[in-house]
This record gives sequence, C-alpha cells and structure tokens, in this order.
Amino acid sequence: MYSHQSMPMEQAGPGGPAAGDDKVLARQACDDPQAFAELYHRYARRIYQFHLIRTGNANDAQDLTSQTFLAALEGIENYGGHGSLCGWLFGIARHKVADHYRRRRNDVPLESAEGLRHPDPSPEESVDTHLKLAQVSRALKALSSEQAEALTLRVFGELSAAEVGQIMGKSKVAVRMLVYRGLRRLRGQLTLSPEVSQ
Repeated sequence: MYSHQSMPMEQAGPGGPAAGDDKVLARQACDDPQAFAELYHRYARRIYQFHLIRTGNANDAQDLTSQTFLAALEGIENYGGHGSLCGWLFGIARHKVADHYRRRRNDVPLESAEGLRHPDPSPEESVDTHLKLAQVSRALKALSSEQAEALTLRVFGELSAAEVGQIMGKSKVAVRMLVYRGLRRLRGQLTLSPEVSQ
C-alpha cells in the first residue's frame, strides 16, 4: 500500500530526473521494475496530493494512489507515448477518484479532513494544515465539478493547461477559463470562511 510517510520527494535540478526521459522510462518499465519505480518516485507526491484534495481523507488518498500506480503498472504497455506520461497518470487518477465516489454513493464527510495525521509537522503546523485542507475541500464543493477538477489538476496536480485539457477533453483556453473562474469563486468561498477571516 502506498505510504505518504515513506514517499521520497521529487528530485529537481542537475542529476535529478528530467521529464523528457519519461517516455524512455515508460518503455523500459514494460520489462524493468526499476524503471517503473523511478516513475513512481517522480510522480507519487503529486498523485497523492491530487487524491488528498479530491477526497479530503488521507487513507482514501493513500489507497487511491496505490490503485493509480497499480493500474499504471498493469497498463504501462498501453501508454504509447502520446501526450505526457504525467497526463496519462493523472487520467488514471481521475478515473480512480470517479470510481471511488461511485462506490461510496455519498459525499466524504469534510470533518474527517480535520482528523488527518502527519508524523513530521509540529502540532501547531498540523492543526493549521488540517484547517486549511478542510477549508479548501469545503470551498471546492461549492464549485462546479468541472471547475473543481480543472483547478485541482492544475494547482494541486501541477499540470500544464494543455495536460489538463488533454485529460478533460477540453482546449487550453477552456481550461484556463475554468481555472480562472474556479480560483475566483474559491477565493470568495475562502474569504467568507470564518476560519480564514480571523
């Protein structure tokens, strides 16, 4: 099972992985588990963040992250190098979230986001993080589903507008408009939140 605690941070800079060789690694991953492990290390944090903000629950986010990478491993031979590998992974993640909500048939209680535990931060930082996550999760519920999805993929998934467009089947311009409108509504929701205005 995916563990947020043991997840390494993505490397950057000289000596770190370059996004350009994702396609090479994807081809190698068909036969080499180490190549797939490298792809996992590159994208696990972003996929986890996407699932966490969409579900508001650390356990669900961990499970969905595991499911996403398991599906990617099983289907890596089907990735033909069209579009970015990152976009392909987020497409799988998006489907896993949709499946998760179809199975549950009810909303995740937002109060559960306040009970998230992380071993590293101080208690004060932990409370602050949990409150912010709960606020953002609540505010996202007020957006249209397309705005929430575009915003989550763009901001929390760290995808480009083109990648989000490919995943959602929309143009870059349409994605930018969804993100712009979503951010404007999100800011309004967060400003109205009593926790933010203290």
